[in-house]
Amino acid sequence: MPIELQQLDQLQSSYKAAVDEWIAAIRHEESLASVDHSVADVDSWELAADAEDDARKKAKTAKAAYESALREKFFNF
Repeated sequence: MPIELQQLDQLQSSYKAAVDEWIAAIRHEESLASVDHSVADVDSWELAADAEDDARKKAKTAKAAYESALREKFFNF
């Protein structure tokens, strides 16, 4: 079944949204790297790093889905 333009638009939109979330997570983690040197701050920074990693995985998964749909549309595989 051929990929519809609407499906591609949705996959592209999902990918862009995931990248935006990833960027926000990176910026949040970076902002915590510049705070006081306390155990609580380090804990927050580590949690932010975990959230950034999760956001990265989400963006990579969305990218793979979008790329796969493009391959199907243009190359039929």
